[in-house]
Amino acid sequence: MLLTTVNVGLLLLSPQAFSATTDALLESMKAEMGRSLSKMSTATPPVYYLSYGVTENTSTNVKASMGKLVSDVHDQRRVLDVDLRVGSHQLDNTHSIRGVAFELGRGTRGVELPIGNDELALRTVIWRATDKAYRSAAERYEKVVTNLQVKVKEEDTSADMSVEKALQYVQDTPEFTFNTQRWREQVRAISAVFANSPHIYSGTASIWSRFIVKRFVTSEGTVVRSYEPIVQLMVSCMTKASDGMTLPLYRSYTAFSESGLPPLDTLLKHAKEIRDLAIKLRVAPLAETFTGPAILTGRASGVFFHEIFGHRVEGHRQKDVNSSQTFKNFLNKQILPDFISVTFDPHKRSLGGEDLVGAYQVDDEGVAAQRVVAVENGIFKSFLMGRSPIEHFPNSNGHGRRQAGYKCVARQSNLIVSASKTVSVQRLHDMLREECKKQNKEYGLLFDDIEGGFTFTGRTIPNAFNVLPLVVYKVYADGRPDELVRGVDLIGTPLTTFNNIVAAADDTGVFNGVCGAESGGVPVSASSPSLLISTIEVQKKQKSQAKPPVLDAPSVQSPSTGQRP
Repeated sequence: MLLTTVNVGLLLLSPQAFSATTDALLESMKAEMGRSLSKMSTATPPVYYLSYGVTENTSTNVKASMGKLVSDVHDQRRVLDVDLRVGSHQLDNTHSIRGVAFELGRGTRGVELPIGNDELALRTVIWRATDKAYRSAAERYEKVVTNLQVKVKEEDTSADMSVEKALQYVQDTPEFTFNTQRWREQVRAISAVFANSPHIYSGTASIWSRFIVKRFVTSEGTVVRSYEPIVQLMVSCMTKASDGMTLPLYRSYTAFSESGLPPLDTLLKHAKEIRDLAIKLRVAPLAETFTGPAILTGRASGVFFHEIFGHRVEGHRQKDVNSSQTFKNFLNKQILPDFISVTFDPHKRSLGGEDLVGAYQVDDEGVAAQRVVAVENGIFKSFLMGRSPIEHFPNSNGHGRRQAGYKCVARQSNLIVSASKTVSVQRLHDMLREECKKQNKEYGLLFDDIEGGFTFTGRTIPNAFNVLPLVVYKVYADGRPDELVRGVDLIGTPLTTFNNIVAAADDTGVFNGVCGAESGGVPVSASSPSLLISTIEVQKKQKSQAKPPVLDAPSVQSPSTGQRP
């Protein structure tokens, strides 16, 4: 399947024409770009592509524990990333050197820039970073050419960089406010819910406000200025079972502004719920190794797809000879039930009333974001692409992403699993019991909440995933009440697990988080209905061998009664 180049210009993306006097930093980047190219485009080897990306991050982090503030940090920093390439689009210094497992000195990235608008100071740092990047690129290009001469022919002979049309997108500064004083009081109040609970060993509430300004210019004529606001509140507690198992619980809330977070009374209610659940969890029975039917609720199912599917359709992995390339030969073939579709939509900012933090308009390589249909009615259709082409996919679809200081690769945005055929949540539970009876199993499992997960995509280790549940129930075939259990991880291999999806519910769960991979941590979301899977496998969770505390937790007694308040 071929992807066509998308021609998106200034008029389609921004109503405001770029003014040369509105942004001193952007002007410094453009000026130094022109000066660098005037020399380096005729050097030996010549520079054929150069980009400067500056990420300016203004953040506030307030954290409270057991009712008291423990940190209150405000920070502002700028990071410059230089992508300089010598050679040609077909073959350049970024080309993989086969037979080398690890390289040091892969160019200059993550250079601190001064705060403010001093043009000389800004351009001096950019100049030095550019010079260092050129020397590194020229040296590595020689190694690339030599490596090609002594190695067998490559499986994928695609170009090292796609040709894309220049894009200008200069976004107006949005309103972004954060009431630090109000949130100091609120995180103290929320974390106080965990105080004086003798079996809760830690209880925190923290809020993180971040306003990012991204500036990006290239030798191709692309000019971008975009903004990424995000506010994330995390409520967490931790207890320990008598056998030493550490049991954390979380509740997180993510929005594009503080107004998108729940009110204080709701947050207090949720904090009490996870406190009470943690106390129940510490005395819950330890689950055994199990193979059989299970339900993944929407959030759990979203993380499940993020790990076992999303990372395997990131395009650059299909070119890596050390990658498993799970879906490389599955284009236009069925990989999921015909009622399941999967899209990645960076334009979608909310779903079911919740903000989706994987949203953006332009990716970190200056390409307009695009909605990608990865699976349509069970048929695999497309990979996520940055500017590193692969066979049949010569162009980017706007998914080149990175954390400041890292090299861009294809990454996920907003993953959305949808089902054309659904049943009610109650019916899905009934179907789980029916599946248990069919397989002669006493019970199935319900994965109600999840911490996250990880996956392995290399060829040198098993091509598997591990999803980390927080809250798991046994659902008995004979109708007995569900039983809370602890101590299991959900494991498996992708293609086998996909084949076991039986049904989907008519609900939707959203998981917002930060995904870590080669290009650092990027905000993503994963949304899905609850799913019934005929066969899953769980293994025992690793646990600490340390006993619970020898002493009881300290408490403050009331002067009048001598009792805990």
